[in-house]
Amino acid sequence: LAQKYDPQRERELRAWIEGTTGRRIGDSFMDGLKDGVILCELINKLQPGSVQKVNEPTQNWHKLENIGNFLRAITRYGVKPHDIFEANDLFENTNHTQVQSTLIALASQAKTKGNNVGLGVKYAEKQQRRFHPEKLREGRNIIGLQMGTNKFASQQGMTAYGTRRHLYDPKLGTDQPLDQATISLQMGTNKGASQAGMTAPGTKRQIFEPALGMEHCDTLTIGLQMGSNKGASQQGMTVYGLPRQVYDPKYC
Repeated sequence: LAQKYDPQRERELRAWIEGTTGRRIGDSFMDGLKDGVILCELINKLQPGSVQKVNEPTQNWHKLENIGNFLRAITRYGVKPHDIFEANDLFENTNHTQVQSTLIALASQAKTKGNNVGLGVKYAEKQQRRFHPEKLREGRNIIGLQMGTNKFASQQGMTAYGTRRHLYDPKLGTDQPLDQATISLQMGTNKGASQAGMTAPGTKRQIFEPALGMEHCDTLTIGLQMGSNKGASQQGMTVYGLPRQVYDPKYC
C-alpha cells in the first residue's frame, strides 16, 4: 500500500486544499490532516453547513470525531462508500494510500458539481430516459438481434418431440418439403420393407424386391446360416432328456 502512494498527487492535493481553505497544512501532509480540522473546513467550503461543529484538537477523541464528521459529510456530498477511508487509516497512519484516494475522489466530485478543481476527473452525468408505456409494450413483441433468428420457421405441424421438421426458405428456390412420413437420405433406407407379418421379436423376415426378380420365401424355411437338423423333429419325445434317433434313409 505504501508503494502505491503518489507524491505528485500529494503536492496537487496540498495546493488544492490550501487554496480552498486558506490554511497551511504544514511540512507533513498527513500529520497536518490528522486532527480533522482542515478536512472539516474543506467540506464546509465545498458545501456550507456540512459539519456544524468543528472540535478543537485538544484530545484524541476530539480529533477522531472531526474525522468521523468529515467522512459522513463527504458521503452526503456524493463520494461513493467504497472510496472512503476509515478514521484509523489517517489517525493511526495505517493506510495513507486510501486517504489519498478518498481526497482525489472528493476532488472529482467537487469538479463534477462545478467547482474549479485542478485534479481528479469529472464524473459523467446521469442520462435518464422515460419511454411511453405503449412503446414499452410494443418492444415485447420484437426479437432482438442478440437472440438470433429462426428464419421465420415455426413449430406449426409439430406433433411430438423429436418429429422431423423442415426449414423451407422460398428465396433459395428449393422444392416444398415432403410430408413428415418421408425418410430422408441422411436417415438411411430399408428398401421399402416393413414389419408386416412379423409375429414376435427375432422372427426371420424376408426383404422382397420385385425389380430384382426375387421369389417369395416363406417364413418357415431355415436358412443355412441358422444350421440344420436334417429334417428331424421332436415328435415322439415324451420326457426331456430321453434319447432321440435321427433317421436318414440314405444310410439305412
